[in-house]
Amino acid sequence: MPTSNSDRQPGSGSDAAGSPGAGDKNQRYWFHILAQSTPAARNLHAAKLVDKAWQQGDRVCIVCDTMQQAEELDELLWNFSPDAFIPHSVVPDSATTCTDPVGILLCPPVAEDWDTVIVLSATLPADADRFKRLALVAHNDPSVLNQARSHFKQLRTLGIEPKVHDQRKR
Repeated sequence: MPTSNSDRQPGSGSDAAGSPGAGDKNQRYWFHILAQSTPAARNLHAAKLVDKAWQQGDRVCIVCDTMQQAEELDELLWNFSPDAFIPHSVVPDSATTCTDPVGILLCPPVAEDWDTVIVLSATLPADADRFKRLALVAHNDPSVLNQARSHFKQLRTLGIEPKVHDQRKR
């Protein structure tokens, strides 16, 4: 079945040069709610989104909260697929420049630096409405889901109605 604009995922190449399509910013924001309840499942889902967006030419970052999570994602991006090679680096602070096409950030992303931003962090970036594409990934854990609800409300305040992909309903 063809994919409509509202169903496109981060990195789907919705139009030339990765620019947002037809002024509808809502089609550029997604919530992925996983059926699984583990942080490992969340990280794996994020890695798959990174791979898809990067393969389509996007500059991608994952925003996380702790160095432990960044290290887990770093290891996962090196090893999650035998055929995949995703050039990436961990960015510990805003003073560090990421020259790779994929960054694992422990600091807020700058909208002009990234095509696709994947948020695993407890904090939604302050300028979330300025990103070309934004995906939030939550695993099926009560505290993470509460965090996701808070992010969803923040996006609505910015005039954004994200597309929700709730895998718990399958």
